[in-house]
Amino acid sequence: MTSFRAFRIHQDDAGYRAGIETMDTEALSPGEVLVRAEWSSVNYKDALAGTGKGKILRSFPLNGGIDVAGTVVASTDPSFKEGDKVLATGSGLSETRDGGYGEYVRLPAAWTIALPATLTTREAMIVGTAGFTAALALLRMTENRQAPSQGPIAITGATGGVGMLGIDIFSRAGYEVHAISGKPDRFDFLRNIGASECVDRHQLVFSGRPMDSAKYGGLLDNVGGKTLAGFLPLIAPYGNAAICGLAGSPELATTVMPFIIRGVSVLGIASAGTARDVRDEVWRRLSGDWKPRHLDTICTKEVALEDVASVFGTMLEGGSFGRTIVRIGG
Repeated sequence: MTSFRAFRIHQDDAGYRAGIETMDTEALSPGEVLVRAEWSSVNYKDALAGTGKGKILRSFPLNGGIDVAGTVVASTDPSFKEGDKVLATGSGLSETRDGGYGEYVRLPAAWTIALPATLTTREAMIVGTAGFTAALALLRMTENRQAPSQGPIAITGATGGVGMLGIDIFSRAGYEVHAISGKPDRFDFLRNIGASECVDRHQLVFSGRPMDSAKYGGLLDNVGGKTLAGFLPLIAPYGNAAICGLAGSPELATTVMPFIIRGVSVLGIASAGTARDVRDEVWRRLSGDWKPRHLDTICTKEVALEDVASVFGTMLEGGSFGRTIVRIGG
């Protein structure tokens, strides 16, 4: 049994509260692999959980953090041994079990990923759920026959973590990327990480027609609502719209026309519960031919564990930029 610090979230008769406290490894959620955490990251979901502004946790108390990377200190599963570097994203972290915002985390072996040799634990957390989501979108799109020849990929919410990593990953995979963002002062940054064109979302004008001239080969959408509805009529025949966010709205008012006339496919990207074989394939690509080339640029902020709550408000207000990682130990 070892005492350690963790960012722990409670909801009880005293209300919803979260902060740094000391606990013992024996109190962690069950699992075969005990990991000394080195790095985590901050995602929109983490900000919702840490502030109580979203119903993320399904039981209390739990440690926050849907991502973690570190070193195995003990394992009852033969697949992992002391000293192995590992990572985990999603898989119930900070939802049904203790997450990565603690100096130790216990993981089920079934969801523990051996750290690829081409990634450090820090790099793995710059990628984190955000990069995993973008790469999962690309995997599903290519499995559904998306090809660079169909035209550029529009990426909405381009200055967020998924957006930036999506620009890097899709451009490395050979796609022309058009970044859609409401922050024109960041356009040079987006071009430097792979965007060939940047569009101010405030200047977007959609025709409102159920079909319009095809302009994009596909779409990676982090926004939803009117933005998603506006882009669907612009997608080329048999292109794909991968949907992974709702920063604008969860609602979608559209017609069936793009789907039945152009054969456009809508692909839902739910990264948290991705099957293990697919998860392994995504990390294989992320550490190989799809490895982002601008990780240190995309990582725009680094905070210590005790300061993790300080970034939640800005993220929820839409003011975050790039990836924020959490330095825990190691």
